[in-house]
Formats: sequence, C-alpha cells, structure tokens
Amino acid sequence: MRKAAVITASDKSSRGERDDISGQKIKELLENNEYEVVEYIVLPDEIDQLSARMKQICDERKAEIIITTGGTGFSERDCTPEATLAIVERIVPGIPEAIRAYSMQITKRAMLSRGVAGIRGNTLIVNLPGSPKAVEESLIYILPELKHGLDILAGDVSECATK
Repeated sequence: MRKAAVITASDKSSRGERDDISGQKIKELLENNEYEVVEYIVLPDEIDQLSARMKQICDERKAEIIITTGGTGFSERDCTPEATLAIVERIVPGIPEAIRAYSMQITKRAMLSRGVAGIRGNTLIVNLPGSPKAVEESLIYILPELKHGLDILAGDVSECATK
C-alpha cells in the first residue's frame, strides 16, 4: 500500500469558516485506490507554510505522493504552485498538462489552472484545483498512471520492461 499525504491550501478552511470538501474527496479517492493517507492537513494560502510542510513530508519520507488542492488559481493569495516549485528538485510537466487537457473537455476554464507537479527526493507532488468536482475528475483521470510513475520513483523498474 502506497503512502500519501493530502494538503489543502485554503484560508477559509484553515480558519474553520468552510468545510474542506476537496481535501476530504482526495483522501476518500486515495483510500479507495489502495493508498494509505498518512497525513491530511489544511493550511492557509501562505507560501512558507505550504512549502515547509511539503518539504518536511518529502524529507522525512512520510509519503510517496503528496496531493494538494487549492491555491492554483489567479487570486493574489493563490500560491500553491510557487510553494511546490520552491522545494521540488525536478518538475513533471506531463501530469498537470494531462489534467488540463482532460479538464478542457469538460470546461474551458481549466486553462486557468496553474497547478504543477514535481519530485523531491522520492516523493511526487501534484497540485490539483480547489473545486471538489475538478478534484474528483482530475484524480480519477491520473490515478491509474501514477502507480507506474511511483514504481519507477521507488526504484522498482521490474514492471517497466514488460509494459
């Protein structure tokens, strides 16, 4: 079972003013797809807090994947991509490109998402939008392929030769 962390970036949810539906949806989808959610946290839209928590999870090898939600739009407070890029060692542009391409078939507003993905150490970080509907659509779309990427990241290339 893979270990995952979920981080929600939301000022309102971090203050208890709004339920974190998107983060809970990610947690549910991961658990239904054989991931153990070892950390779930709601943080304000603060670049330093977001990057510090992501860095800690990666460096302490708490999780093989971190899925974030929120903070990927145009608002002045939206800073999740910047927090992610501040700590990753390698970017993985194909994941957010695939999410946006798929989401564009549903809504043209998907072009406004600034989500990124990257690797720090042996942990993959993927930014998802803040909308519960977009979270569900995006995660269901990418989850089947993430297993292969996580296998490679963990050094298990035995399956790679057969695919």
